[in-house]
Amino acid sequence: MPSAAATSTPRLPSLDTLRALAIALVYLYHYPLFADGRLALGPVAELGWIGVDLFFVLSGYLIGKQILGPLHTGQPFALGRFYARRALRTWPAFWVVLAAYFVWPAEMGGRTPPDLWRFLTFTQNLGLQPGTAFSHAWSLCIEEQFYLLLPLVVLATHRCGWRGAKAWALGAAFIALGVGARAWWWPQVGDKPMAYYAAIYYNTLCRFDELLAGVAVAGLQISQPAAWAWLMSKRRELTALAVANSALLAWALLTHYFVDGPGYGAVMTIWGYTWVAWSFALWLVLALHPATALHRWQVPGATTLAGWAYTLYLVHKAVGHLLAPRLAEQGLAPWPTFAVVTLASLATAAALSALVERPLMRWRDQRFAAHSAAA
Repeated sequence: MPSAAATSTPRLPSLDTLRALAIALVYLYHYPLFADGRLALGPVAELGWIGVDLFFVLSGYLIGKQILGPLHTGQPFALGRFYARRALRTWPAFWVVLAAYFVWPAEMGGRTPPDLWRFLTFTQNLGLQPGTAFSHAWSLCIEEQFYLLLPLVVLATHRCGWRGAKAWALGAAFIALGVGARAWWWPQVGDKPMAYYAAIYYNTLCRFDELLAGVAVAGLQISQPAAWAWLMSKRRELTALAVANSALLAWALLTHYFVDGPGYGAVMTIWGYTWVAWSFALWLVLALHPATALHRWQVPGATTLAGWAYTLYLVHKAVGHLLAPRLAEQGLAPWPTFAVVTLASLATAAALSALVERPLMRWRDQRFAAHSAAA
């Protein structure tokens, strides 16, 4: 689920570029599956599901900075204010779309949604079966669960004096927990795609460790200035590593993540999600480096698309399900249909952002100011 920085925080064009890339990947992945199967979008769409992983890393980084920044500078961290800001950031637009799914489940796409209480408690992802209405809210559930627990864990370790090596060791243990959970489930569901989604792909325990990659980048930047400075001195090496690693990762995902017949591969299930997350963490470091092209280059339209990323994520499946079949019935060719559906999805996302998301965020910033260190 996309997550944006607070409106009071100066926006970095490089992070907007990554947000825009993330939502574009997700959209291209979902379009042939839920809008118009006539359009084959190639390997980029096939790998588009990793856009969610990129959102996880970005969310981990932004939330990590909001929590670790004040603690590192000795400022008090207001837990209630943090929760209020997160709720006002994500809940209002989610509630509007959720209401539409429950009023018009068939029209919005998919079978009848799970029980309402599971959405309202952000537990819809647990045991979720593919194909139900509003199934893509699974990633929002994982993020909301993470937002609830991360500050509690960080505050507890901070009060116990667990800093430096102890804090990093605890983070490594949580990552190992995610890897171990996937290792436990894979022998039981690796060759059963539907069961795989419920047990691994949507499972908080199997996916939360990806957000920790972003938290690690925030922790390194905030609390390890010497290590961060060393990283910043290795711009060329990091760039070469990021490019080579991404090429290798793309090949591994296309050839070994899922194979017709055997199903989901063991290595790419157990370790692949961690590999994806840390690959994006590497690109995040480059995005934060002031001398890289990624940091300096302002991609036209990326900031606008990044600003609509969350609402576009919420509405794009429903818009595709409503429009694409009807346009195909009218004889419209696949590419013009893609263009119309995409424009309609962007317009719907923009309207939801302008009418619900942004007004509530402005009110939030007036009522619950961000921690100064987070900016």
